[in-house]
Amino acid sequence: MLTSTQVPGGLNWLDLGTPDVDAAVAFYRRVFGWEFVSAGPEAGGYGFLRKEGRTVAAVGPLTEEGAGSAWTVYFRTVDADATAEAVEQAGGSVRFPPTEVFTAGRMAGFTDPAGAEFAVWEPRDTDGLERVNEPGSVSWIELYTTDGPAAKEFYGSVLSWETRDMPMGGGVVYTIAGPAGGGERTVHGGILQLGPEHLDAGSTPEWHPYFEVQDCDAALARAAEAGATVIIPAMDAPGVGRIAMVLDPFGAPFAVITSATD
Repeated sequence: MLTSTQVPGGLNWLDLGTPDVDAAVAFYRRVFGWEFVSAGPEAGGYGFLRKEGRTVAAVGPLTEEGAGSAWTVYFRTVDADATAEAVEQAGGSVRFPPTEVFTAGRMAGFTDPAGAEFAVWEPRDTDGLERVNEPGSVSWIELYTTDGPAAKEFYGSVLSWETRDMPMGGGVVYTIAGPAGGGERTVHGGILQLGPEHLDAGSTPEWHPYFEVQDCDAALARAAEAGATVIIPAMDAPGVGRIAMVLDPFGAPFAVITSATD
């Protein structure tokens, strides 16, 4: 589960870019019970997704030329300009430079050296997500990459992450990541190198969220009935919980998880 949303380098925002905001809102309302609250006419269709009155994510129309529907993860920074410099020095690229978002804060978007997109948020009036780790909210994020060691080096350089490897058998290594200084108790996500079978199937480097649900199988069924494509059927992950992964009706990947309680 996420334990690092309030510290630099930790996940603290999440939004969905989609070609049809109304249809996407209807889909996620059916799956998670989310409600949409517009950020106002000046926000260009962007708005907040809320569960029981608290913000769990946001959604807006696609704004970058050639972009496909996707969830974007935002990591907390105290200086978006310095982070942008660090990204370029570490071999990544700036998709859009640090930008003022009214009085809410500043954001910037990047692409890591393998091609996975992410962003940062420098908070002002809007600190970050208001609900995490509870049913209907994000509880983990994961990076698929073509080069695990290089990803660890890049994010360690740019966001000062600490990582530790967990062998999973068969030569597969899963990396746990978290902000500096927190040790094993401060984590927010994992890094997994794509194997040949995933690459042959068309997988590409990307970040995706895991949303906590009370019943993984029921959430997966709701998603499929609402038009999602199942990528990974519901399965048990020892010590982690029960997980499944889908593409939403517009192609954005996300996972659902019922976390283990012991």
